[in-house]
Amino acid sequence: MNLEKYQHRLVAEEQKLSARVERAMAAGRQSGDGAPHDLADDSSSDELKDEGFAESEGDRVVLNQVRDALKRIADGTFGTCIVDGGPIEEERLDAMPWTPYCMKHQRAREGTEPQRTPTL
Repeated sequence: MNLEKYQHRLVAEEQKLSARVERAMAAGRQSGDGAPHDLADDSSSDELKDEGFAESEGDRVVLNQVRDALKRIADGTFGTCIVDGGPIEEERLDAMPWTPYCMKHQRAREGTEPQRTPTL
């Protein structure tokens, strides 16, 4: 496994997400433009801010996962499932290098693990 490749991708993702979160937070803190508004304008503005905060929250969640993955690289546990220590599939890491779970345990967390029919 090429840890350096994953580390570079994770650092780039961390920078991108950090910038997006900072921009979203700054936009949410900005007061109005000083022009008079009616209730509909204020409502639309509030709705847009709420959407921005929701997107920012999703970015913060992924940012924390990216930072955790960088810690796992540093401590030598990157690429192993945090549930059982088994390997995480390389295809999965290529798609989402911050994942802490192998596919089996991710499905179990999501409740999408295929059900097995009991034998009689």
